[in-house]
Amino acid sequence: MTGKTNSWKQLRSAWGEAWAKAFHIEPPGPAKPTAPEAELVERVAQEIVKRRMAQPALLFLESSRPLSGVGAAAMHFLQPFMAVVIHPTTWSTLATFLERSGSVEYLCLRIEALEAQRMSADTKSSDTKSSDTKK
Repeated sequence: MTGKTNSWKQLRSAWGEAWAKAFHIEPPGPAKPTAPEAELVERVAQEIVKRRMAQPALLFLESSRPLSGVGAAAMHFLQPFMAVVIHPTTWSTLATFLERSGSVEYLCLRIEALEAQRMSADTKSSDTKSSDTKK
């Protein structure tokens, strides 16, 4: 009788965990990336800002935020084809990050922060140039 009881408890426990995960809602706000995800997002954000594409990228990301899960699924589907261009682990890490709620918000915040740094650096350099020409 204890064998049936233990198996019933295990089944209830497994179903309870699955049920809890089925309706899990992540807290609002930006996602907390793992170390490899944070490094990858930082590289992506730096490339966007370096190419001075921050505003179009933010517009695209904000408008496609509700579809980030679908986009991540498409990225997983396209991984074999993209392996020719991008390392599969990098592609998979980005797709896994974009699956989570708040990932687009985190990416947007990083782009905005780097763009603000670039703008302040440009302002300082233009101030230095203008003061040099006045002398």
